[in-house]
Order: sequence, then structure tokens, then C-alpha cells
Amino acid sequence: MRKLVLKISGGVSFLVFLILLFAANNLGRTQDSQTMAERWSEKKDVAQISCFFSVNAGITEDRIKEFEHSIDSALSDASVVQESENPGARLWADAYSADGRIMLSSDRSHLEADAIGIGGDFFLFHPLKLLSGSYFSGNDLMQDYCIIDQDAAWQLFGSSNVAGMTVYIGGIPHMVIGVVERPEGRLEKAAGLDGTLVYVSYQTLSEHGSCNGINHYEIVMPDPVTGFAENFIREKLGTSEKETEVLENTSRYSFLSRLKLIPAFGTRSMNGRAIIYPYWENIARGYEDILAVVTLFELLFLLYAIVLALVFFGIWWKHKGWTLKDVWLYLKDKAERLGEKLRAKRLEKRRNPEGSTGEIRRKPKKKEKAGKKERAKKREEKDL
Repeated sequence: MRKLVLKISGGVSFLVFLILLFAANNLGRTQDSQTMAERWSEKKDVAQISCFFSVNAGITEDRIKEFEHSIDSALSDASVVQESENPGARLWADAYSADGRIMLSSDRSHLEADAIGIGGDFFLFHPLKLLSGSYFSGNDLMQDYCIIDQDAAWQLFGSSNVAGMTVYIGGIPHMVIGVVERPEGRLEKAAGLDGTLVYVSYQTLSEHGSCNGINHYEIVMPDPVTGFAENFIREKLGTSEKETEVLENTSRYSFLSRLKLIPAFGTRSMNGRAIIYPYWENIARGYEDILAVVTLFELLFLLYAIVLALVFFGIWWKHKGWTLKDVWLYLKDKAERLGEKLRAKRLEKRRNPEGSTGEIRRKPKKKEKAGKKERAKKREEKDL
């Protein structure tokens, strides 16, 4: 009875391990800001890299553009070329952004809100839920667009369906091209999403708002050799180690990555750099901590199941009634018998080649034909 209980508990423990493993993997995939590589290519041949800069890093739009010009030549040197027949297909996409504050006004009201000034394909990396309207790109020629959350929409217009309406920023009219739902939750509020947030172009934020320059950069690009993309960005875009942090997001929530977090669980929260993370990175780090704890429980349940399996294997081994020597002798005997059969077949072939066998088979046929002729001849004589 005791053995049965232990066997059941071991099976249940292993089942709980599998459930936790599945749940952890799914939880990681729910973070859209960390799964751009999966959305960009199903072949898993690209990497998503994020960079965070301090105020003193000195990252400017010109610096970003200079870096972008070097990407294609680096990929060409690595023999990475565009294979798609679609003329609009791209090998890579990137985005940069800055945190700040900005004042918006409408005919009804005005408000000062937290703002993110974007450049490049920001909303490819951060597909926020649209309540109305659409996204815009920092690469658009016209930079007089903005996206506001539902709180800002209600304060400025008294409705959330306000795509196409106009707000004024620094006295300049800007079109509200979309209204997004602000993520809500304990982690989201702690990460900085506890107030109104609007998205404008980096040009608008730098000219009509307050910010300290570009402090986030993200890119998804081919990774022909593991680490190629990350090392390239560290070399070409990174500044001093204290002013820049480069992260590889592609495998951030994998089982191996979560294992590495466990021994660094206390110290990883310490930040010696003058870097303020954006809300999406704070959320991602919060999920990393949660998944590190889940992974620890995964290991404990797996360890319990493995220990029980080893114990029962040891008991079975001790009472099995045979030894490895018996197995060796049995296999050796089988091999010798098989060898004898093969040798006998080869010897038989040498004694009875195909030609002689054919002659032996034809002789009975001749005798049979002669016998038939003789019997027919006797019947004819009898009839006469």
C-alpha cells in the first residue's frame, strides 16, 4: 500500500511539473512586447534586441539613422539576403522612443499627460489594443499624429470614439489617429501605467513637450549565428556599459533563461546604471520574477518525481533475478547463432549455384513430357 501511494504521488508530482511548465511557457507568450521575433518570422531565424540608454548616453536620431545604414551592409557581409518575392518585404524593422510629458488641449478641455515620443515602427513591437482608429508610424512624412488612451479621450472629448478628431499640442493641430486601451493590472500600475498616457512622434515630443532624449531602441533582425544580432548592436550602437543595457528578448522566457534567473534572483533587481526602464520593460521584468518562482517549483516537483523513480528502479534492480553478465551472454549467444545461420546460407549458395539448380528443375519437366507422349501413343494403339 505504501509503495502504491508513493508511486501515485510521484506520478502526480511529474504531472504538476508538466502543468507548470506549460503554464509558464504560455504566460511568457502573452507578452506581446517580448515576442516580436515570433511574429516577424516563423522560421525562428531572427532575434529581437532591446536597448535602454541613460540620459548621458547621447543617443540622437542622427545616431540611430547612422546605425540603420550599417545594418544592410552587415547582413550582406554575413550572406543574409532577402529571399521573398514581395517587393515590400524587409529583413529587419526597428523603433526608438523617449519618455516625457506633454500638454494637449481640445475645444472642450486640456490636460498634461505622460507621453512616449516614437520613431520607426513602434506599434509593431507594441501592438496595443485599439478601441478606435489605427496606428501610425514614426517613419511617416507627416508627424502631426497622436494616439491617446481612453482616459485622455474622455477628458478631452467626452468619448472614446474620437479617431479623426483634432487636439492641439504647442498650438499645433494634431490628428487623433487612434484610441488605445491602457493595460490594467497590479504589475501594469506598478510599472508606470497608473495615469493617462499618450503617444506622439518623437519630433512632437522633443519640440513641444519635455523629454531627455531617446532612451529606448528596439530591433528585430536576422540572426544567422546565435548572438550575431546582439553582438552587432552592442558594438555599433552601445555606448559605455554604465550608460547602456542591451537585452536579447527572443528567448527571454525560455526554460533555460528562467533557470539562470534563480541564482540571481536577489541581485538582478539591483540597477547600478543611470537607466529608467519604460513601462513595458518593467512589466517584462516583473513577469521574469514570477516565472523564476514558478520555475523553482517546477524543479522541486520534477526532483521529487525523479528521486522516487530512482528509488523504485533501485529496488527493482536489486530483485530483478538477473545480472548484466547474463544479458551479455544471452546477446552473445544470439549473435553467434545468427552468424552460424548466415554462414550456412552462404555455404549452401556456393554448393548450389543458380545455373545447376535451373538444370535440375528442367529435367523433371522433360520426363513428364516424355511420359505423356508414351501414354498417348498406347491409347492410339488400343483404339486401332
